Amino acid sequence: MNHNPSVVRAVALSCLAVIALCAVFALAADKKEKTVGRLLFGKVLDSQDSPLPDAVVYVTNTRTRAVKTYIVSSDGTYRFPALSTAVDYEVYAQYQGRKSDTKSVSQFDDRSQVYLDLHINTR
Repeated sequence: MNHNPSVVRAVALSCLAVIALCAVFALAADKKEKTVGRLLFGKVLDSQDSPLPDAVVYVTNTRTRAVKTYIVSSDGTYRFPALSTAVDYEVYAQYQGRKSDTKSVSQFDDRSQVYLDLHINTR
């Protein structure tokens, strides 16, 4: 059989293009399955471990000093999804003029989900 070199080259390039596209799609699918960032969540509680609804939680990016806030739900829960894993954060809560202790979330903490309860003495 006599094979035309330009046809063989075109078929070979087409095959390579299909393989490259498959690899790109596989990598994209793999990235989508992995969680992006970190979830910080927990509860704001008084000294008797009762929830403090309507407390405000503050999360500060220690690199940029940008602050995110969250008004807690009736059961005292808060959540900050998709925080960067390459930054340290400081978190505290306020309720009726009183403040919890400030806690830290380190970039070196490799957990994808960090649970922190924040206690405020309301007395």
